[in-house]
Amino acid sequence: METAIHNTSEIGRLRRVLLHRPGGELENLMPEYLERLLFDDIPYLKEAQREHDAFADCLRQQGVEVVYLTDLVTEAITDGDARAELLRLFLEESGVRDDRVRRSLEEYLSALPDREMVSAMMAGVRKTQLRTGSVRLGDFLTAAEDSYPFAVDPLPNLYFTRDPFATIGTGVSLHKMHTATRNRETLFGKFIFEHHPRYRTAPRWYDRGLTSSLEGGDILVLSPQVLAVGISQRTEEDSIDTLAETVLSQSRTFRKVLAFDIPKSRSFMHLDTVFTMVDRDKFTVHPNILRSITVFVMELDGERKMTIRQEDGRLEDILKEHLELDHVTLIPCGSGSEIDAAREQWSDGSNTLAIAPGEVVVYARNAVTNRCLEEAGIWLHTIPSAELSRGRGGPRCMSMPLWREDP
Repeated sequence: METAIHNTSEIGRLRRVLLHRPGGELENLMPEYLERLLFDDIPYLKEAQREHDAFADCLRQQGVEVVYLTDLVTEAITDGDARAELLRLFLEESGVRDDRVRRSLEEYLSALPDREMVSAMMAGVRKTQLRTGSVRLGDFLTAAEDSYPFAVDPLPNLYFTRDPFATIGTGVSLHKMHTATRNRETLFGKFIFEHHPRYRTAPRWYDRGLTSSLEGGDILVLSPQVLAVGISQRTEEDSIDTLAETVLSQSRTFRKVLAFDIPKSRSFMHLDTVFTMVDRDKFTVHPNILRSITVFVMELDGERKMTIRQEDGRLEDILKEHLELDHVTLIPCGSGSEIDAAREQWSDGSNTLAIAPGEVVVYARNAVTNRCLEEAGIWLHTIPSAELSRGRGGPRCMSMPLWREDP
């Protein structure tokens, strides 16, 4: 069956990509609740939007069709039943326990036009936006005990569209996120891939209703035959087992899944913060993984049963073997300098978005890494990032390819 999704590599020429332009969710960030919302800082929304628009314009200038998350969700709920179902599930997953607040929240959201309702769900809802009916003494006591200002938390990580789902081949992996804070993001993907007329026929490789976590930053489509997944702080082994079994048994091209065991820490959050593919035989890497890495090779045997074997060695040798390359060039973040690598890793120097073989989008601020990429023959498109980088994600994190040409 033909679908509107085609993604068989990290480097095939990009033709259509999904972005989310930062919105009111960033203006609902507060210093005392940053940890709760998995953010380290508060970007200035107006400037973050200017930078994001520059990112989108950069892609369009290279012939990429840019589509936006809010638009796709809005187009997916034009049917009244789909809209009602989105509202029901949003309220169910919002964590609101107070019946009075829940009724007020339902009243507030249901009165909004489709697009405004979707945007409000993403931005979060302040308690001051809700009508709570007649005032009683008990309301004052409850308000005094509960000083938290939101009826529903904002979703500030939404501009990292890489994580809630991943396109793999002609299908999609819709994720169960590691934290409840981000898991509500996948609700929007659910409605796109169940109701949007352009995308609802895509096969499903993983589903948000499963119990173990899987995030898109840990998934790299290395070739039409080889999929890489990171065993990370946010992606669990059981999820990789399920994804590998489904993709290998049901997709048309994939024959092997490489599960990379990476450090479980904030600075190595996902596999794509450790390395990304920038050309057929060139990769950005964090210097800390240049010595040795463990990978589990997952394949189906002749009886269509899963086999797993462990390999330990240099990343360069592992990539050469499984991608059948004569030579691999690893380009270290920060030119391998301990200080420069740490600083530029923090602002996602290794998190590049390839828009064609040897042609990538990068943050301008990572000057040392960018110079190394240019010296390796990579063509760079640099974008501003003073505010976007405060969210701890780079150009790859901010983009979900929907259609790439085959490499």
